[in-house]
Amino acid sequence: MPRQKVTAAWRYWSRVAFDGPLPLVRGVLGRCHEWTGSTNEKGYGTFWLTRTVKAHRYAYRLAGLPLPADLDVDHRCRNRACVRPSHLRAVTHRVNLLASTNHVALRAAQTACHRGHPFDAENTIRAKNGTRKCRACKNAAARAAYRTTTPERQAA
Repeated sequence: MPRQKVTAAWRYWSRVAFDGPLPLVRGVLGRCHEWTGSTNEKGYGTFWLTRTVKAHRYAYRLAGLPLPADLDVDHRCRNRACVRPSHLRAVTHRVNLLASTNHVALRAAQTACHRGHPFDAENTIRAKNGTRKCRACKNAAARAAYRTTTPERQAA
């Protein structure tokens, strides 16, 4: 009897546990399908085709969903090991970063500086590196520095 050839899809799905945890994110339905194969240092599943690919990107392709090269695959469930296609979505890198809980997303979500001044059109300065600075705090710091560096002006 001839031996049947093992397909890449069969190898892939043999490394998926379909009874994963329920996601804690509102609006994401069903249990996660967790990758049990190898993972990279960040916790994303990896799979060998003709080169190493990320398991969640391959799951998205296996589901027949369009995936342009310039888009990221975002885990709506926030579980990096999840490969369930209904928990994944193709988004831009910026949207993917802002949906996260990393320092970039936390800073972007801020509506006021640490002293409570609002980040609005009148009170926001863009630094050369693109970060937001509070105009009121920057002006107060400049006034304080001016007063401490020029004591002869205080006497006048």
